[in-house]
Amino acid sequence: MASPQQPYPPELTAAESEQLLSTIKDWSIAHGLAVRPPPSLVPAESDPRGVLATTAPVTLFPSPFPRVCFEQAKSIQRAYNHLYASIAQDEEFLRDIVQEILEVDEFIAELWQVHLKVKEEGYVQSLSLGLFRSDYMVHQGTNDEPPSIKQVEFNTIASSFGGLSSQTSSLHRHLCLTDYALLKNSLSTKELDLPENESTKSLASGIRAAYNTYTQLEPIHNCCVIFLVQDPERNIFDQRHLEYELQQDRSPIPVFRLPFAKVLSQTTIANTSRRQLLYHPPSNASKIFEVAVVYLRAGYGPQDYPDSTAWQARLQIERSNAIKCPTILTQLAGAKKVQQVLATPTSSSEPSILTRFLKSSTDELGNLSKTFTNIYPLDDSPAGLEARKLAVDPERCKGYVLKPQREGGGNNIYRSAIPPFLESLPETHWKSPEYDFAERCDRKRGVICELGIYGTCLWDQTSKEVLHNEEAGYLLRTKGDKSEEGGVAAGFGSMDSCRLV
Repeated sequence: MASPQQPYPPELTAAESEQLLSTIKDWSIAHGLAVRPPPSLVPAESDPRGVLATTAPVTLFPSPFPRVCFEQAKSIQRAYNHLYASIAQDEEFLRDIVQEILEVDEFIAELWQVHLKVKEEGYVQSLSLGLFRSDYMVHQGTNDEPPSIKQVEFNTIASSFGGLSSQTSSLHRHLCLTDYALLKNSLSTKELDLPENESTKSLASGIRAAYNTYTQLEPIHNCCVIFLVQDPERNIFDQRHLEYELQQDRSPIPVFRLPFAKVLSQTTIANTSRRQLLYHPPSNASKIFEVAVVYLRAGYGPQDYPDSTAWQARLQIERSNAIKCPTILTQLAGAKKVQQVLATPTSSSEPSILTRFLKSSTDELGNLSKTFTNIYPLDDSPAGLEARKLAVDPERCKGYVLKPQREGGGNNIYRSAIPPFLESLPETHWKSPEYDFAERCDRKRGVICELGIYGTCLWDQTSKEVLHNEEAGYLLRTKGDKSEEGGVAAGFGSMDSCRLV
């Protein structure tokens, strides 16, 4: 049995490694810890019907993660849910954010136009659903300094991997009972403090809460939930776990997958004052379902809007009576510019921006602020002028990352690459709201572990009443510390689970 002095993870012989990999591959496929293979591995012409799957990248062992950081992240998720629900309710604040970045972000500008069109007509659905995920890294400045979490990003749309994350935790628990015990340097369940992870059930419960609330208001047809998806979708099994959870409950909910490109052909708006969204299943168009909840796993980036028809589809959903997860305003609340405004340091004499959104105790506001990474604009404000000095300094810039407003990986500029990048641009360009300058977390390990905490929140935009607010499980992703970009979907990282230490 492994002792505290033995290395973790334990060293494996070739035979042990082969056996462990065999178990993981079979268990993963059997339990849906899988993805569709990328085109680079299996060309579309080799799998025209899309029947092939491969295991999701996953670590052989759960990764050590500081218990204090794990508990800190979980304890503040409900406060984060409430914060972003409040931001989504503050149209004036979001309008000012959009005005700052619309010249450099056409996508954000188009989203805002959809909101304005629906506002002019009049919203018919005041309820909003958020399935959120707050992502963190562990920060430890010195060996004597206790570890803490710093927020990397807050996701308000298409927060993925909730389905695969709970399966990853189950896989590592299974290995504790089987293969780990057979290793020369064996491990037992007692030695590995593995926290429960019910992200699938918890995220599904958020959708169910919205569905149940909608169906109390006398629908005109049988109701359903729509998963609005990309087509093709490699990460389909992650989504399927949530679908199956909704369908297998004691009160099963009809769930349908609707490709974003087919919204206008498979849905209509009822000719009523409530503007119910009606779904016509392509397998039997004579049947009609009233859509209670639209859960968007597409529509989060410009690639989903290749033409005006796609924007008409988003408008149709937004103006309908279905509860959206998320609405346009909630999606905009997740813009990187919002995170920068929340996290830009201010003087001690200035009130925290958080007080605009939360009437919470000083302790709760302080707990949220402690998780912020310092993020600066590069404009002519006092904070921006200070950030520009740091950004062009070859030494001081090494603790920072330059982030564009545009979503998606592969766009960040790191450390010593920042000064020459900025020098290659006209100063008027990099002073615009297109870029934020953020502190990097100090890490003391050979891998990068990123912890995501899920949350579910249902609220009323008009009354501002919060009807449901829960923490909803966790996600751990791990990659080598030499990897600046990319995650699980990009092929650089692996699904993981926590061994609390």
